[in-house]
Parts: sequence; structure tokens; C-alpha cells
Amino acid sequence: MFTPSQHDVRRFFCETFRKTRENLVLTPLEIIASDWIRQHPEYDHDLADVEQALQANYSVDQGQTNPFLHLSMHLSIAEQISVDQPPGIKQAFQILARKHQSEHEAHHEIMECLGEMIWNSQRTGLPPDGQAYIESLKMRCS
Repeated sequence: MFTPSQHDVRRFFCETFRKTRENLVLTPLEIIASDWIRQHPEYDHDLADVEQALQANYSVDQGQTNPFLHLSMHLSIAEQISVDQPPGIKQAFQILARKHQSEHEAHHEIMECLGEMIWNSQRTGLPPDGQAYIESLKMRCS
């Protein structure tokens, strides 16, 4: 299994941003990433300079959103939905997209649940709990 480093992730998004702006050929994963980058123009400055991106520190304590984490979560959620893993996420996404009349807002709702699952896993040292993740999504769907 491939586990990219923080620098790998930042380089990937910066390179995708550059290739998109220069109308270069994108890989299938870059196409998906490019779509999310376009939906977040507030991150353009962060993506424009790879060296600056590699050095940046996004502190939650200072109220800073990490654009690379945010975009990575969009990619993860898109993949989860495409293969319906964990089972039920695709249906939850469809319900949330209708509820908000926005697939993007549905992603952000799912992102909250995904972040909570990851945080709980890190806090307890246990593997991520996919069932708790789906249960959290189901509560948001009602």
C-alpha cells in the first residue's frame, strides 16, 4: 500500500494545480484533484508555490485550514463514494447531496464525520471504526 508523505501530498496538489493552469495532460487522479482545486479558489495562493507549500505550517490553534488536508479528504471521500466503501457511504452521500442541493456541501458533511473517525482512531490508538463513521453519517442524513 502506498502511503505518501506530507511533502508528496503537497507536491502532488501543487503539480496538479500547475498542470491545470498550463492546460497539460492530467492523470485520472489529477483530473479528480483538479476538479476539487477549482472548487476551492481560496487555496490558489497555497498551491502556486511548491517550495512555500513544503515549508508551510497550518496551525489549528491559529485557526488556519490546511488546504492540502482539505483537498486530500475530498479525494478520499470521492474514492469511498465511487466504491461504496465503507458500505453505505454512497447512499449517505446521495441523501446529503439532495438535502443540501450540493454535492460539495455533502462532501463537507462527510468530511466532518471522516475527521471525527480519524481523530478518534488517533486518540485511542485503535483502527478507524468504519461502522461508527457510517452511523455518524446516518444521523446527519435524518
